[in-house]
Amino acid sequence: MQPQILVLKEGTDQSQGKPQLISNINACQLVVDAVRTTLGPRGMDKLIVDHGGKAVISNDGATIMKLLDIVHPAAKTLVDIAKSQDAEVGDGTTSVVILAGELLKRLKPFVEEGVHPRIIIRAIRTAAKLAVDRVKELAVKIEKQSPEEQRELLRKCAATAMSSKLIHQQKGHFSKMVVDAVLSLDAPLLPLDMIGIKKVSGGALEDSFLVAGVAFKKTFSYAGFEMQPKSYDNCKIALLNIELELRAERDNAEVRVDNVKEYQKVVDAEWQILYEKLAALHASGANVVLSKLPIGDVATQYFADRDMFCAGRVPEEDMKRTQRACGGAVLSSVRDMKQESLGSCAHFTERQVGGERYNIFTGCPAARTCTLILRGGAEQFLEETERSLHDAIMIVRRTLKNDAVVAGGGAIDMEISAHLRAYSKGVAGKEQLLLAAAARAFEAVPRQLCDNAGFDATNLLNKLRQKHHQGEVWYGVDIQKEDIGDNFASCVWEPAIVKTNAITAACEAAAQILSIDESIKNVKGDAPPMAQGRGMGRPRMG
Repeated sequence: MQPQILVLKEGTDQSQGKPQLISNINACQLVVDAVRTTLGPRGMDKLIVDHGGKAVISNDGATIMKLLDIVHPAAKTLVDIAKSQDAEVGDGTTSVVILAGELLKRLKPFVEEGVHPRIIIRAIRTAAKLAVDRVKELAVKIEKQSPEEQRELLRKCAATAMSSKLIHQQKGHFSKMVVDAVLSLDAPLLPLDMIGIKKVSGGALEDSFLVAGVAFKKTFSYAGFEMQPKSYDNCKIALLNIELELRAERDNAEVRVDNVKEYQKVVDAEWQILYEKLAALHASGANVVLSKLPIGDVATQYFADRDMFCAGRVPEEDMKRTQRACGGAVLSSVRDMKQESLGSCAHFTERQVGGERYNIFTGCPAARTCTLILRGGAEQFLEETERSLHDAIMIVRRTLKNDAVVAGGGAIDMEISAHLRAYSKGVAGKEQLLLAAAARAFEAVPRQLCDNAGFDATNLLNKLRQKHHQGEVWYGVDIQKEDIGDNFASCVWEPAIVKTNAITAACEAAAQILSIDESIKNVKGDAPPMAQGRGMGRPRMG
């Protein structure tokens, strides 16, 4: 009898062949079921409680996928595509997971019947290429029109992105804010970090507003702060990284003095250093002094007497945005301050927002920046609003960069499905069946939209198939009328890049999962024994 040869460590989990592939597909199915119901305007939300007991309520696919602690190695692929879709485009994260899951579900019977995975993968790649080409062919290029028309187009794209979010009731108000925010950035880069989002609980969602400049929360202040002026026009801003207060020496220095006068000189020297700094700031002509480090009570009083405003302990990111918006430099010393190292803005004011006070700089000359100040009831609600706005901002940025749009609401998905089905009829061999299965998979998004809204999915999909067969390419699910309709005419638009990116990512993920035929899970190595510590005062043994 042959002795058994052990190559891998004992206890290594090794599974291979068809059962392994089926098990991977089933694991992905479970992940898809977790986010399936969040798709579309009538999608439900998920409440996820993390390890620390913090509850998050969201219907953003990427957020849910990140918070689900998925341990299955193959199912993690779906988390990765959701993250990549979020980073690349910002929206369509749920769609991409549903599409990948549906492709696997439709192709699972072929795997069970023994079709080689490589043939299936080839069919997926063909389907992906055909689908992307079809989207590009149908995408409506937005000619460079007047700024008003462009703004209106962007507003429609932002409204479509928000229609499935928690804030869909106020999408008119927010879509206008988002478009104004993105258009105020510097083209062509449109840097995201120049849009600040601040959350103030209390008030209604409609009380949220856009500041065309920098806004940050009033920092901790000392006595004398209320005597400072709270608004300026055409003000100069000094940005510092200096502590403006008396501070105890850090090192244990020892100064020997033999009379009181000598001691007084040491104390006076400390004060003198501080007053010299303050005098230099006043002489520079700055009206507003911001520092990353604390500004003490003496300095606060000094500035108040000279009609200057100061704020200490300003957070790093707010300081950076103020510097990039108002110009100037963050100074580490106040010696020989030059005028060009001071920032400037047209208007500075301090304003009450709910229970907080905000310092607001507008009319900044250097870079174009803006801040969204969000209001709302609960903490979780504000966080979900911020996530929804992030998606909408990303969509508007993408539309500005790639100005081609397609109709949403399942219209483009049905058209791709019809196109693949027609193409598959002209292909001989197994690929015909595989392409037809992929065509079925693309119907997942409109089907899920119907299911989530409580419509009869079979009935509506049959109507849509008929319309697309007749050449009505923009027909999709109309949630408002509980029927089908021309979604391009009813302005349900999304950037073509969202779809092409989702199709590519979903097909790549499906192909990757189908190409795994064996998984080997190594056993955890035995931890080295802990060295025994000696108790205090115990002599070393041996």
